[in-house]
Amino acid sequence: QGDRMNTRRKLIVALGAAALASPLTPHAQPQTKIWRVGFLYLLSRESAMDTGRYSPFLEGMRELGYVEGKNLIIERRFADGKLERLPDLALELVKLKVDVILTAGTAASSAAQKATTTIPIVLANASDPVGSGLVKSLAHPGGNITGLSSLTTDISPKFLEMLQSIVPKLSRVALMIDPGNRSHTATRKSVEAAAQRTGI
Repeated sequence: QGDRMNTRRKLIVALGAAALASPLTPHAQPQTKIWRVGFLYLLSRESAMDTGRYSPFLEGMRELGYVEGKNLIIERRFADGKLERLPDLALELVKLKVDVILTAGTAASSAAQKATTTIPIVLANASDPVGSGLVKSLAHPGGNITGLSSLTTDISPKFLEMLQSIVPKLSRVALMIDPGNRSHTATRKSVEAAAQRTGI
Protein backbone atom coordinates (compact mmCIF):
# COMPACT_ATOMS: atom_id res chain seq x y z
CA GLN A 1 0.00 0.00 0.00
CA GLY A 2 2.93 2.33 0.67
CA ASP A 3 4.17 1.92 -2.90
CA ARG A 4 0.67 2.65 -4.24
CA MET A 5 0.39 5.82 -2.14
CA ASN A 6 3.85 6.94 -3.26
CA THR A 7 2.96 6.32 -6.91
CA ARG A 8 -0.36 8.15 -6.44
CA ARG A 9 1.42 11.12 -4.84
CA LYS A 10 3.91 11.29 -7.70
CA LEU A 11 1.11 11.21 -10.25
CA ILE A 12 -0.85 13.99 -8.54
CA VAL A 13 2.26 16.15 -8.33
CA ALA A 14 3.16 15.41 -11.96
CA LEU A 15 -0.34 16.35 -13.12
CA GLY A 16 -0.24 19.54 -11.08
CA ALA A 17 3.20 20.46 -12.35
CA ALA A 18 2.16 19.71 -15.93
CA ALA A 19 -0.84 21.97 -15.53
CA LEU A 20 1.45 24.73 -14.27
CA ALA A 21 3.98 24.28 -17.05
CA SER A 22 1.54 23.83 -19.94
CA PRO A 23 1.22 27.51 -20.90
CA LEU A 24 4.98 27.95 -21.03
CA THR A 25 7.02 28.25 -24.19
CA PRO A 26 10.84 28.34 -24.02
CA HIS A 27 11.04 32.15 -23.99
CA ALA A 28 7.51 33.12 -22.92
CA GLN A 29 8.01 33.40 -19.16
CA PRO A 30 11.00 34.23 -16.97
CA GLN A 31 12.19 31.56 -14.52
CA THR A 32 11.18 33.85 -11.64
CA LYS A 33 7.45 33.50 -12.27
CA ILE A 34 5.52 32.87 -9.09
CA TRP A 35 2.90 30.18 -9.61
CA ARG A 36 -0.41 30.29 -7.74
CA VAL A 37 -2.06 26.97 -6.91
CA GLY A 38 -5.55 26.80 -5.46
CA PHE A 39 -6.23 23.93 -3.05
CA LEU A 40 -9.93 23.22 -2.49
CA TYR A 41 -10.97 20.69 0.16
CA LEU A 42 -14.38 19.80 1.61
CA LEU A 43 -13.14 19.01 5.10
CA SER A 44 -11.00 20.94 7.58
CA ARG A 45 -7.35 21.97 7.37
CA GLU A 46 -6.58 19.45 10.12
CA SER A 47 -8.20 16.57 8.24
CA ALA A 48 -6.27 17.45 5.08
CA MET A 49 -3.05 17.10 7.04
CA ASP A 50 -4.23 13.93 8.82
CA THR A 51 -5.07 12.07 5.59
CA GLY A 52 -1.46 12.36 4.47
CA ARG A 53 -2.45 13.94 1.14
CA TYR A 54 -1.29 17.48 1.59
CA SER A 55 2.26 17.16 2.94
CA PRO A 56 3.37 14.70 0.22
CA PHE A 57 1.93 17.08 -2.39
CA LEU A 58 4.14 19.91 -1.06
CA GLU A 59 7.14 17.58 -0.90
CA GLY A 60 6.61 16.46 -4.48
CA MET A 61 6.28 20.05 -5.70
CA ARG A 62 9.56 20.91 -3.96
CA GLU A 63 11.23 17.98 -5.72
CA LEU A 64 10.13 19.53 -9.02
CA GLY A 65 11.51 22.94 -8.07
CA TYR A 66 8.27 24.59 -6.89
CA VAL A 67 8.98 25.99 -3.42
CA GLU A 68 6.36 27.78 -1.36
CA GLY A 69 7.47 31.32 -0.59
CA LYS A 70 9.96 31.29 -3.47
CA ASN A 71 8.19 30.53 -6.74
CA LEU A 72 4.95 29.03 -5.42
CA ILE A 73 1.94 30.44 -3.57
CA ILE A 74 -0.74 28.02 -2.42
CA GLU A 75 -4.18 29.47 -1.79
CA ARG A 76 -5.85 26.98 0.55
CA ARG A 77 -9.60 26.86 0.98
CA PHE A 78 -11.25 24.48 3.46
CA ALA A 79 -15.05 24.06 3.71
CA ASP A 80 -14.92 22.42 7.16
CA GLY A 81 -17.35 19.73 6.03
CA LYS A 82 -20.00 22.21 4.81
CA LEU A 83 -20.92 21.40 1.20
CA GLU A 84 -22.72 24.72 0.78
CA ARG A 85 -19.43 26.62 1.28
CA LEU A 86 -17.62 24.95 -1.63
CA PRO A 87 -19.07 27.07 -4.49
CA ASP A 88 -18.05 30.35 -2.83
CA LEU A 89 -14.60 29.01 -1.98
CA ALA A 90 -14.10 27.86 -5.57
CA LEU A 91 -15.12 31.29 -6.85
CA GLU A 92 -12.62 32.89 -4.45
CA LEU A 93 -9.84 30.85 -6.05
CA VAL A 94 -10.98 31.85 -9.54
CA LYS A 95 -11.02 35.54 -8.54
CA LEU A 96 -7.46 35.16 -7.24
CA LYS A 97 -6.50 34.03 -10.77
CA VAL A 98 -4.74 30.89 -9.64
CA ASP A 99 -2.84 28.98 -12.34
CA VAL A 100 -4.32 25.60 -11.38
CA ILE A 101 -6.85 24.28 -8.85
CA LEU A 102 -6.12 21.05 -6.97
CA THR A 103 -9.24 19.41 -5.55
CA ALA A 104 -9.73 16.49 -3.22
CA GLY A 105 -13.02 14.64 -3.59
CA THR A 106 -15.99 14.84 -5.93
CA ALA A 107 -17.84 17.66 -4.17
CA ALA A 108 -14.85 20.02 -4.28
CA SER A 109 -14.11 19.04 -7.89
CA SER A 110 -17.71 19.72 -8.90
CA ALA A 111 -17.63 23.16 -7.26
CA ALA A 112 -14.40 24.00 -9.08
CA GLN A 113 -15.86 22.77 -12.37
CA LYS A 114 -18.85 25.09 -11.98
CA ALA A 115 -16.60 28.02 -11.07
CA THR A 116 -14.29 27.86 -14.11
CA THR A 117 -14.00 26.34 -17.56
CA THR A 118 -10.54 27.76 -18.23
CA ILE A 119 -8.34 27.24 -15.16
CA PRO A 120 -6.92 23.68 -15.14
CA ILE A 121 -8.40 21.50 -12.39
CA VAL A 122 -6.48 18.49 -11.08
CA LEU A 123 -8.49 15.90 -9.15
CA ALA A 124 -6.50 14.35 -6.33
CA ASN A 125 -9.32 11.87 -5.90
CA ALA A 126 -12.81 11.45 -7.32
CA SER A 127 -14.77 8.26 -6.86
CA ASP A 128 -16.63 8.36 -10.19
CA PRO A 129 -15.61 11.32 -12.36
CA VAL A 130 -17.61 10.08 -15.36
CA GLY A 131 -20.81 9.24 -13.44
CA SER A 132 -20.50 12.50 -11.50
CA GLY A 133 -20.35 14.49 -14.72
CA LEU A 134 -16.85 15.82 -14.11
CA VAL A 135 -15.35 14.30 -17.26
CA LYS A 136 -16.67 12.77 -20.48
CA SER A 137 -14.59 9.60 -20.13
CA LEU A 138 -11.48 8.43 -18.28
CA ALA A 139 -9.56 8.06 -21.54
CA HIS A 140 -10.64 11.48 -22.89
CA PRO A 141 -11.73 13.68 -20.00
CA GLY A 142 -12.21 16.80 -22.14
CA GLY A 143 -12.63 20.28 -20.75
CA ASN A 144 -10.21 21.62 -18.15
CA ILE A 145 -10.20 18.64 -15.73
CA THR A 146 -7.71 15.82 -15.26
CA GLY A 147 -6.54 13.74 -12.32
CA LEU A 148 -7.11 10.49 -10.46
CA SER A 149 -10.16 8.37 -9.72
CA SER A 150 -10.62 5.82 -6.97
CA LEU A 151 -13.45 4.17 -8.97
CA THR A 152 -15.40 3.32 -5.81
CA THR A 153 -18.57 2.83 -7.83
CA ASP A 154 -16.80 -0.03 -9.61
CA ILE A 155 -15.48 -1.64 -6.44
CA SER A 156 -18.44 -1.02 -4.10
CA PRO A 157 -20.27 -4.20 -5.25
CA LYS A 158 -17.12 -6.11 -4.23
CA PHE A 159 -17.63 -4.87 -0.67
CA LEU A 160 -21.07 -6.45 -0.77
CA GLU A 161 -19.52 -9.74 -1.95
CA MET A 162 -17.04 -9.56 0.94
CA LEU A 163 -19.88 -9.07 3.42
CA GLN A 164 -21.64 -12.11 1.95
CA SER A 165 -18.53 -14.24 2.37
CA ILE A 166 -18.30 -13.20 6.03
CA VAL A 167 -22.05 -13.50 6.71
CA PRO A 168 -23.40 -16.16 4.28
CA LYS A 169 -27.05 -15.64 5.38
CA LEU A 170 -26.85 -11.89 4.80
CA SER A 171 -30.23 -10.55 3.69
CA ARG A 172 -30.24 -6.84 4.55
CA VAL A 173 -27.55 -4.17 4.34
CA ALA A 174 -27.70 -0.49 5.29
CA LEU A 175 -25.73 1.98 3.22
CA MET A 176 -24.97 5.38 4.72
CA ILE A 177 -24.51 8.10 2.10
CA ASP A 178 -24.82 11.84 1.66
CA PRO A 179 -27.60 12.33 -0.93
CA GLY A 180 -26.12 15.72 -1.81
CA ASN A 181 -22.89 14.10 -2.96
CA ARG A 182 -23.19 12.94 -6.58
CA SER A 183 -20.51 10.28 -6.17
CA HIS A 184 -22.43 8.77 -3.22
CA THR A 185 -25.54 8.57 -5.38
CA ALA A 186 -23.62 6.67 -8.07
CA THR A 187 -22.17 4.34 -5.43
CA ARG A 188 -25.66 3.68 -4.02
CA LYS A 189 -26.96 2.73 -7.48
CA SER A 190 -24.09 0.30 -8.11
CA VAL A 191 -24.53 -1.34 -4.68
CA GLU A 192 -28.31 -1.59 -5.13
CA ALA A 193 -27.88 -3.23 -8.54
CA ALA A 194 -25.45 -5.78 -7.05
CA ALA A 195 -27.79 -6.40 -4.11
CA GLN A 196 -30.73 -7.09 -6.43
CA ARG A 197 -28.69 -9.65 -8.36
CA THR A 198 -27.90 -11.55 -5.16
CA GLY A 199 -31.28 -11.18 -3.45
CA ILE A 200 -30.04 -8.90 -0.68
